[in-house]
Amino acid sequence: MPLTSEQCRAARALLDWTQDDLSVRAEVSRSTVRGFEGGQHGLQRATAAAIRRALEAGGVIFLDPDADCGPGVRLGQTAHSDRDKGQS
Repeated sequence: MPLTSEQCRAARALLDWTQDDLSVRAEVSRSTVRGFEGGQHGLQRATAAAIRRALEAGGVIFLDPDADCGPGVRLGQTAHSDRDKGQS
């Protein structure tokens, strides 16, 4: 399933990451993240894979669309426990 700009923004919000955070973790430029999320351009396959890997490493789970809903994201259990530890 291709990564959508909406999924990218939602995943960053769930992780409380800035565009800079994502660009560093995915090893892509901030302008690439900004342009993709803003709808100015798509992503090369390798760039999309790098962004997706970074978000998944943060604990995001990508959800495929079904008959009722479009594609989405959610946090896995590990991400919840990691975030809770940081807030102690």
